[in-house]
Amino acid sequence: MCGIHAVIALKTATDDSSNGHDNGNTSTPIEPLSEVLHTRLARRGPDHFGQVNSSFAGQDGGKTADLRFTSTVLALRGDGLTPQPFEEPSTGRVLCWNGEVWRFDGAGDKHDEVDGNDGQQLFDRLKACVDTPGVLNVLRAIEGPFAFVYYDRPTGQLYYGRDRLGRRSLLERRTDDTLTLSSVSDVSPSSSSDNPWVEVEADGIYMVDLQQERPFASTSSDAPGGTTRYDWSDETVVDGDAIVSGLGRFNMDSVPPPDDARLTLDSPSVHQLREQLMASLRLRVQNVPLPPSTTSSNGHPSRVTRIAVLFSGGLDCTVLARMTHDLLPADQGVDLINVAFENPRVVSHLKGDVTDIYEACPDRITGRASYAELQRACPSRKWRFVAVNVPYTETVAHRPEIVALMHPHNTEMDLSIGTALYFASRAVSSTGETTETSAHHATSARVLLSGLGADELFGGYGRHTVAFSRDGGYSALASELLLDVARLGRRNLGRDDRVLAHWGREVRFPFLDERLVRWALALPVWAKCDFANTAGGDDGEPAKRVLRLVALSLGMPNVAKEKKRAIQFGARTAKMESGRVKGTALVA
Repeated sequence: MCGIHAVIALKTATDDSSNGHDNGNTSTPIEPLSEVLHTRLARRGPDHFGQVNSSFAGQDGGKTADLRFTSTVLALRGDGLTPQPFEEPSTGRVLCWNGEVWRFDGAGDKHDEVDGNDGQQLFDRLKACVDTPGVLNVLRAIEGPFAFVYYDRPTGQLYYGRDRLGRRSLLERRTDDTLTLSSVSDVSPSSSSDNPWVEVEADGIYMVDLQQERPFASTSSDAPGGTTRYDWSDETVVDGDAIVSGLGRFNMDSVPPPDDARLTLDSPSVHQLREQLMASLRLRVQNVPLPPSTTSSNGHPSRVTRIAVLFSGGLDCTVLARMTHDLLPADQGVDLINVAFENPRVVSHLKGDVTDIYEACPDRITGRASYAELQRACPSRKWRFVAVNVPYTETVAHRPEIVALMHPHNTEMDLSIGTALYFASRAVSSTGETTETSAHHATSARVLLSGLGADELFGGYGRHTVAFSRDGGYSALASELLLDVARLGRRNLGRDDRVLAHWGREVRFPFLDERLVRWALALPVWAKCDFANTAGGDDGEPAKRVLRLVALSLGMPNVAKEKKRAIQFGARTAKMESGRVKGTALVA
């Protein structure tokens, strides 16, 4: 995880070349990073802060530009700290990298997993490219979450973008003469509400050609400019093809499933999902370096953990925790971070026999039950249930920073979800609990696992049940699932990244591994969920039944039956002041 920032400022031509400016151009020097922006970038990457200044000189006395690249580093790959930005002084090429290359998808059947520092290996590949097609081929081959800015000074071209599923944040702000790219905004309570930051779409690779007359204008037939978008895939799309994020075609086969299509423990898709998820997790939980040593409030070394799970106790996150157990050495602990909030609106309606408002939260109840099941299934693992209790006063105190980190997202639903993720990543209880977590101790883990993506891939939302039962069976359900997975890159992962990374941690999404997603897209819908067979029993409810059966195969029958619950309701961050506020309302 890193924080990246880049500014490209064009110089303005003048008629008088004797004024001391190169090539007869003038420009306003790029201002230093604001204190707010410097702090937010450094919180994402506390291990290193680096900057590189560069320039561009157009041909034949054309436009010139000043460029400044900034990177902060959270060191999680390689044998030690690798400073950023990456720079090749002899050519002026520069790379700001925020992400993980798990594999380079090579030609044919060759697939390369990346050992060592992934950013350095990516930069080495980019430096060998002599033209845009070469750069695109390298970037399209990346498997993993990322945002990046790459400056190829010899060609005067600047590339930037987010991965095809939008798992890392990148914002942009532009004028006719400047382009600014950043992991986070510089919005503050005192700044203007119309601050023109926008989220970079995860729909392709963007290239700015500084040789063009209008490099920051998008290319179009009626107003040619210098900014071009390239799709994540160069595959030809025929009318009717359901191509998702350049990963593959969604299986829209809606013929009636075979008579024996009921999902069971022996179904091929159950075994395949377990294999796919194990391969994805192996990349994300093994070889994580030890975090910096920490000391608890009493001066003694605190328990060092490398991996923590954002843990509501639901199906998705508990399966990840259970499978992580099979991949880590026996002496490594795993933290289960569970958040609960004091919600004044809910507290006012609680019955008098409730003695602990946090333990009464739905996700706390589910979390403790699933924690107990993990202990029974994996008694040798050092699990720790990190109960994060957040008083209402503390929620209010942190609200301005959460709103700023969410930007440009700005609805009440964004705030409810962002608040839960913000305090989960901080992982500190504020109520003085001392049994399983201390009021002064956060988890040492720098890698957080999230179960996000399972509902979209395997049919876990209520609207999927409605699509099948009311709108037309598996054909309607397939259309609804296609809609969900196709818009993953356009939804809220950038917001989540900005909020979670604020505490110097990296969230990883095993269900959103490119190969797992590609496999899930190709499955017929009845091999994922089982709405044609609604009988309960040990199979659990039909939504996400393929994953429920994986949980059952892992020895967790109670987890296999858990129902879906949105984080803002499970942790009680939704509608803290009034039950009449709509999720789509703008944050005041």
